[in-house]
Amino acid sequence: MNREWMELVRTAIREDVGAGDVTSIATLPAGLTGQGRIEARQSLVIAGVEIAAAVFQEIDPGLELLLECTDGDQLEAGDRVMTIRGSAISLLTAERTALNFLQHLSGIATTTRSYVEQVAGTGVAILDTRKTVPGLRTLAKYAVRVGGGRNHRIGLFDQVLIKDNHLAMAPAGGEHPVAWAVRRAKADYPELVVEVEVEAPETAEIAAAAGADIILLDNMDCATLRESVRRVAGRSQTEASGGVDLTTVRAIAETGVDMISVGALTHSIRAADLAMEIDTRSGA
Repeated sequence: MNREWMELVRTAIREDVGAGDVTSIATLPAGLTGQGRIEARQSLVIAGVEIAAAVFQEIDPGLELLLECTDGDQLEAGDRVMTIRGSAISLLTAERTALNFLQHLSGIATTTRSYVEQVAGTGVAILDTRKTVPGLRTLAKYAVRVGGGRNHRIGLFDQVLIKDNHLAMAPAGGEHPVAWAVRRAKADYPELVVEVEVEAPETAEIAAAAGADIILLDNMDCATLRESVRRVAGRSQTEASGGVDLTTVRAIAETGVDMISVGALTHSIRAADLAMEIDTRSGA
């Protein structure tokens, strides 16, 4: 596991455990051992198995873990994710933090898979956005990949994305703001992908002529999307955004766009339903 994710695990443990799990320490004998079983309670795409395992191992390196699935697996209610054996206190101390990671990441992966399945056969990629819980972006974007989606830019530093507010303030002089902004961005950052947001087919055509790598077609109906794709004529890639949900994504994909970005993959995700059951037994 990479260093960043391990630090997230440690931060989450510090947040939840603090100086210790006082309830477990007060109510359980120090020598009591047990077995925990993490199971799915719904149909889901699992994500975060190794993150959850790292929580248990960080709490207590003496715990024994048996991982019974891998990220990306489709699980049904009752399927087991992992079995953990060892100190009962350690099991309960780690439980919520491990489940928080699993439930959040599996929720993202499961939702992403649903969108990917809706556009199957169209060749359209489902993209995430920057609408993520602060601090958890790289994990959230990992879960999107697990679900079969693709990542948009990670942050403000790895791709140019010229949006309406940039264009509203751009000192373009007599030049069209879209053309001016694309030209400036490509000159200043030739090594980066340059994307620009437009709201009309005419502006999409201007963006393509200016050399935009990707044109973000924002909040357009399907007819307008088709016309924009026609005017771009393959000179740039096209990305649809806005008004996307599971009931609309197929029709949007069939307009001919290359990509569809979906903020709901990460910004309003419903946690997947997983739980840990405990069987205690006396031990050393």
